[in-house]
Amino acid sequence: MKTVIMAGGKGTRIAKINSEIPKPMIEILGKPILRYQIECLKEQGMTDIILVVGHLGKVIQDYFKDGRSFGVAIEYIVEEEPLGTAGALFFLKDKIKEDFLLLNGDIIFNVDMHRFYDYHKERGGEATILTHPNNHPYDSGIIKADAEGKVVRWLHKEDERMYYKNRVNAGIHILSPEIFRFFEDKAKRDLDREILRPLIEEGELYVYDSPEYVKDMGVPERYYEVIEDIKKGRVEEKTLLKKQKAVFLDRDGTINQYVGFLTCEEEMQLIPKAAEAIKKINRSGYLAIVVTNQPVIARGEVSFEELENIHNKMETLLGMEGAYVDDIFFCPHHPDKGFEGEREEYKIDCECRKPKSGMLLAAAKKYNIDLADSWMIGDGKNDILAGLGAGCHVAFVGGETMEEAASYADLYSAIENILEEE
Repeated sequence: MKTVIMAGGKGTRIAKINSEIPKPMIEILGKPILRYQIECLKEQGMTDIILVVGHLGKVIQDYFKDGRSFGVAIEYIVEEEPLGTAGALFFLKDKIKEDFLLLNGDIIFNVDMHRFYDYHKERGGEATILTHPNNHPYDSGIIKADAEGKVVRWLHKEDERMYYKNRVNAGIHILSPEIFRFFEDKAKRDLDREILRPLIEEGELYVYDSPEYVKDMGVPERYYEVIEDIKKGRVEEKTLLKKQKAVFLDRDGTINQYVGFLTCEEEMQLIPKAAEAIKKINRSGYLAIVVTNQPVIARGEVSFEELENIHNKMETLLGMEGAYVDDIFFCPHHPDKGFEGEREEYKIDCECRKPKSGMLLAAAKKYNIDLADSWMIGDGKNDILAGLGAGCHVAFVGGETMEEAASYADLYSAIENILEEE
């Protein structure tokens, strides 16, 4: 599979780092951003690369040449005039006849591209974009997809929105050659608005959601975050090519205020310092994964759509404080039957309802998690038993000490103690 890297941007927001070279050539610990990208691709056998260059593009050409000294083969497309984020794809119509990877040139990533490609082929759409949660969703485009991963809505940061699932475009795409039907002539084009967004109505745009490491260099603050992440090994380790470690979190009474059976978004309020605790998880390299029993579905008190709205509010509140969860697993079942308004199809004795460990095991399979190196944190005995059953370390939060777990006053103090042990 060919890789096309859009390396022609001027990088006006990050110009104060170095305005004399193209943005993808800004160095991180003595090595250009673009070289990190090429080395990551080469490690996965993706050596056929096309670089689209423009502003100060000769700097890139002089550094990489034909790519042989870096173990890859590089061709160049030179934008004589700026053609937006997609216009230069016009020049690739006759060069590319199969699916190809398209990358923004200002991101550091460590993604299992073969897993991503397999997902794209299974869905069969014209385009698949990699999405992930980030710590600034309020100023990012939000991608909303259905249960099969098909995009149903794309909210740009200027669009009106209230509560949303924290999933944003990471700048990594797999496109089929059918995408070239949008390029009948050479013209300035916007990738998101003019190419990808029109595919939504046609049902041809999918998302691949991943917790792997992706961060853009759009502003100096994120540039310095990446430097720290590389130094501490987070970039190297946070890939599904390697075993991951996670902090599994109960929801009610651990992240949000306990109100009994929470049945509407108005009741969703974060516990003080919960967002700060989850932000610590995000910066640590652990995945933050919510596992929650939600018998309100089986009881007929909440629909799946209403539960999604509740979780969207939780993700929005976390995002406003710079925190995010990598995924949410919930059990909609309850074993006891015979109540008015219940949904019989969910009144079963399942394997996912805590104290059973089904949700943790499902997460471990999905994200290649080493359960023995992971933690389960909750405010009830069922949380602790689910964690122990999965082989995790466990921590109890609340006012009552439990024999099965170390006890902490709240989520923040539990996370502080866990991370101190690292």
